Amino acid sequence: MSELVDRLQLTEKEIDVGRSPVLFSDNITCENIDLFFETHNSQWSVEDGWLTGLNPDESAGMAVMKQDFPGNIMLEFEGRTKLPSTHDINFMWNGEWSDELNICRNAYIGSICGWHNQLAGIEKSPDYKFRVTVPNNNFEPGRTYKVRAGSIDGTCFLLIDSMLVLEANDPEPLNNKIYTKIGFTAWSSHIQIRNIIIRRINWKPVEKIYIPEF
Repeated sequence: MSELVDRLQLTEKEIDVGRSPVLFSDNITCENIDLFFETHNSQWSVEDGWLTGLNPDESAGMAVMKQDFPGNIMLEFEGRTKLPSTHDINFMWNGEWSDELNICRNAYIGSICGWHNQLAGIEKSPDYKFRVTVPNNNFEPGRTYKVRAGSIDGTCFLLIDSMLVLEANDPEPLNNKIYTKIGFTAWSSHIQIRNIIIRRINWKPVEKIYIPEF
C-alpha cells in the first residue's frame, strides 16, 4: 500500500487534508459497533479490528453510521474483500437510509470492483442517472486498499492508494445539508473495513496553466 498524501489535486480544486477537520476517527470494536452503526440486510461484526460485513444476496447489506456528517465530506478507510469473496467494496456518503423502502435512497455511492464487471466508480441513488466508472482490472481479492472518496458541492472524487481514479461533476448535486449519512455496503460480498476517518473538506479553488515546453 502507498502512503496517503496531504494535498489532493483535483481539476480546479486543491484539498488540504491536514487542515480538513477530523469528524470521526474512532476504532470500531465489538463493544462499540452498535453505538456507531445500524445495520440492514446483512451481518456485521468486528474481527481483529476489521469492521466485517457479510451479505450473500444481491441487495444493499449496509452498516450505516448513526452520526450525521453534513457538508463537503471526505471518507477515508482501508478496505479489502475477505476471501473467497472477490468483489464489491462499497461505501456511501451524503446519504440517507429509508426504513420504509429498506434501501439507501439519496446518496453518493462508491465502489471498488463493482457493477458485476470489475469497475471502480461513483453513482448517485436513487435514479442512478449520474454514474461514472473506470476499469478496475488490477483488483486483487484479499488485498488491502487505502481509499479516499467524497465530494465538494457535487464534484465527486475517488482515490485508491493515493491515485486519483476519477473525478466527476454532478450537474444536480445532492443537498449535503439534508443527506448526511455515511455507510458501508456488502453487495453479494464479504468485506472488511478499518481505520475509518471522516473529514470536513478544507479546499481552495486553483487555476492552472501550462508552462511552455518548446
